Amino acid sequence: MSNQTKGNKSYKERFINYLIITVSCAVYAVAVSLFLDPNSLAPGGVTGVAIIFNRLTGLETGTWILIINLPILILGTWKFGLRFIISTIYCTALSSVLTNMLSTFPAVTTDPLLAALAGGCLMAAALGWIFKAGSTTGGTDIIVKLLRLRFPHLKTGALFLLLDAVIVACSAIVFRDIDKALYAGITVGVTSFVLDMVLYGRDGAKLIYIISDASEVITKRILDEINIGATYIKGTGAYSGKEKKVIFCVVKKQMSHKVEAIVREEDAMAFMIVTSASEIYGEGYKSYFSEKL
Repeated sequence: MSNQTKGNKSYKERFINYLIITVSCAVYAVAVSLFLDPNSLAPGGVTGVAIIFNRLTGLETGTWILIINLPILILGTWKFGLRFIISTIYCTALSSVLTNMLSTFPAVTTDPLLAALAGGCLMAAALGWIFKAGSTTGGTDIIVKLLRLRFPHLKTGALFLLLDAVIVACSAIVFRDIDKALYAGITVGVTSFVLDMVLYGRDGAKLIYIISDASEVITKRILDEINIGATYIKGTGAYSGKEKKVIFCVVKKQMSHKVEAIVREEDAMAFMIVTSASEIYGEGYKSYFSEKL
């Protein structure tokens, strides 16, 4: 591939990423200004802190989002570099401006439960798309990225949940309304769940171990009919001392019933262990070289 072609591809990808970021910022602003803020729901993160400060000072929530983010953006520039932080600055500024602009419109709903559910889903979708585009909305997004570097085994949604729980607790004290804090807690839970769905997808898989005297027939059918890989693991029965071929295969959840059906048809007495895996790397699943979000 020529340098010019690579350059064109790079510009195209960058344009698409910024388009995704722009749309996501609009969705994020809708979640805050039309669902959460007017119902006094502080959903954690910088946004939650900004909503609390808005009630204490009267300064617009979007403006507080920008003010609180400034020192965090400086930290992000030092840790991740200017190239990463440019898109984050754009994202933070745009979401702050749109949040202030949309705050002039009436709330979509005044039902706190509906606001918590809808706002949480919209925020999570926006955050997930922004993360996938290689940016953040600043704030705890950057803090979470820093924590992910240190603790890569922790999922993004779980880290947000821990940080947000503290802010929600603070909102209960400031607003002196435990009901609002509990509704905000619902928002945090929904956001955490939906965010992991957006980032990681439903690519969880089933790990299946099969011990059978008909292992070769079962393996052939798995390869031919389901078109997935399978591996033989050499095993020895502790009681009988007989050597056996243990079939090991990984299959997406929606296809696992087909493997089980094949085993049932070929050897109803087979010993089968089915367990779950939340993340799978390799052909047909995630790339080894993709960034862990």
